Amino acid sequence: MMTRRAAIAMGALCAVAAYADTPMTNLRIEVTNDIGKPVDRAGVVVRFIKGRSAAKLGKKVIKSWELRTNSEGWVKIPPIPQGEILIQVIARNYQTYGETFDVSEEERTIQVKLAPPQKQFSSHPDLPAEPKKP
Repeated sequence: MMTRRAAIAMGALCAVAAYADTPMTNLRIEVTNDIGKPVDRAGVVVRFIKGRSAAKLGKKVIKSWELRTNSEGWVKIPPIPQGEILIQVIARNYQTYGETFDVSEEERTIQVKLAPPQKQFSSHPDLPAEPKKP
């Protein structure tokens, strides 16, 4: 016959074992420019920002990767916990991209389209080339 304390301990162990497997996602990010061509060597930062792991008894799981796209413009991230993730893409001669995604699938491909840089903006009016003479 099992004592009450042993029964409680056994129940707690079963509950932790049942939630030990955190759902993971295999993530692929494809980076193209505004006309659909792949962007080579773009810096991709992926951060897991929201979600809980029952295996860690409710503590936040924080994961982060910094990678570069290959010549075909894509990068594959190692398995990441499902939840809210932030993706940032930085490439020379393109605007920086950043967006948050909610990932709940086992496999997901996210397509990122980079825009060309904007023209420089100044809040000062154009100054004359020569100073005015009195």
